[in-house]
This record gives sequence, structure tokens and C-alpha cells, in this order.
Amino acid sequence: MTFLRSLLFSLYLLALTPPYACLCFIVFPFMNAENRFRFVRGWTRLVIWAGRLICGIHYRIEGMEQAQSMLDKHVVLLSKHQSAWETVAYVALMPKPLCFVFKRELLLVPFFGWALGMLKMVHINRKDGPRAFASAARQGRDRLAEGAWIIMFPEGTRTASGLEKPRYKSGGARLAVETGAWVIPMAVNSGRLWPRNSFLKYPGMITISIGAPIASANKTADMLNQEVEAWIEAEMRRIDPDSYRRAGNQATA
Repeated sequence: MTFLRSLLFSLYLLALTPPYACLCFIVFPFMNAENRFRFVRGWTRLVIWAGRLICGIHYRIEGMEQAQSMLDKHVVLLSKHQSAWETVAYVALMPKPLCFVFKRELLLVPFFGWALGMLKMVHINRKDGPRAFASAARQGRDRLAEGAWIIMFPEGTRTASGLEKPRYKSGGARLAVETGAWVIPMAVNSGRLWPRNSFLKYPGMITISIGAPIASANKTADMLNQEVEAWIEAEMRRIDPDSYRRAGNQATA
């Protein structure tokens, strides 16, 4: 049953995404940045809806009041990253337009990357070396001034549920310090149901936990990054204790 549901969901995405992207190309020239984001948000909501209907993937959000209290502030969201699910879901669920920081190569991905290039995001060229961050900070400052929130995944890659965490990269904290933005840490246990690099999608409940905003003022990037990391990793063990318990048992076996 899980295989059939996953196959049906994949076929749904295949039928939905290319025509939706083509429609973006048609209507985007007549829209401002805010309306373009709203149009793309429609696609993300269709994906989350189909994930719930076809695969049985439900979600709950804890601490949304923390995000709601910061609607008039410059904010950098720093989140755990276990799955492609949150990449889509955050666009659909967060109360402000989101601006992702991504490598420029993604612009070459058919349909998805092409549409992404027509949105106001922060893209970096890794070949630029030290200049890449200066470019990201400049773009990020502009996006924050326009009312968007920036979102980054400090682990830099998707990590499987319960596994030892990689070292948190400080780029998101550096960006917050550079721009004077607040940081909102987020934990999510999506990897249990939507594993990375897996065709199969499993039914169940995903928890998104939103932490208290953290001021970047008078802090170094390392101090801020350590504070974010400590909260996220502690919160992951609260919302997904079974995964960490199983990982611990396997490590000692």
C-alpha cells in the first residue's frame, strides 16, 4: 500500500509541476514579487494537500505564536533539515513570504529552477569564494527590507532521523548578525515519513516546532549559531524521541 500511494503521489507531482511552472512563466511578467510568491505558494499548498490525501502525511505546528509575534521584524529562520517536505511546507505555512538562500546551479533545474529564478531569492555563486557571503548579505538585506523572511538550513544538507548531527554551519547566523535580523530556530521531524532520497512516503504526523526569537544584537555569529544549535538539537529529542532512542541503541549494539 505504501508503494502504491507513493507511486500515485509521484505521478501527481509529475502531472502538476511542469504545467504549473509553465503557467508561472506566462503570468509572472504581469505580477510583482509578492504576487509571484503567492502564486508559487499555491503549488506548495497543492503538494501538501496531496501528501495528506494520498500518502496520509499530516502535520502539526507548535509555537506558531512565536512567528506571529515577529511579523513586523526582520527575521532569519534557521531550521533542522531532514526532508524535501519542509522545503515545500514552510512556503505554504509560514505567515510571511520566504526567501531561500541557494546555490546558483539550481537555476538550471528544469521547471523548478526556471520558476525559482523568477522569484526574489538569494542565490550565491560558490566559485566566488569569500565574495559569495558579501553578495548573500547584500541580497539578504534587500529582501528583508522588502518584507520577506530569509530561511536557511544550518546543517547544509538533509540529515536522517536520529542520526548524529553534522556540524552546524554559521552562514545563517552570520547573515543575521550582518543584517541585524532576529533568528527564529525551528525543529521538524519530517524525515520519519518523507526520508531523504527515498521514493517511499509513509503515513503519520510531522511536528514543526517554532522556538522563541533570538536577538542577534551584541552577539558573534559563533555565539548565535551555538545557541540555535543547542535549542534545535534539544527540541528534536523532545519531538522525536523514538528516532534518537533507536539510533542510540544501534550505536551501542
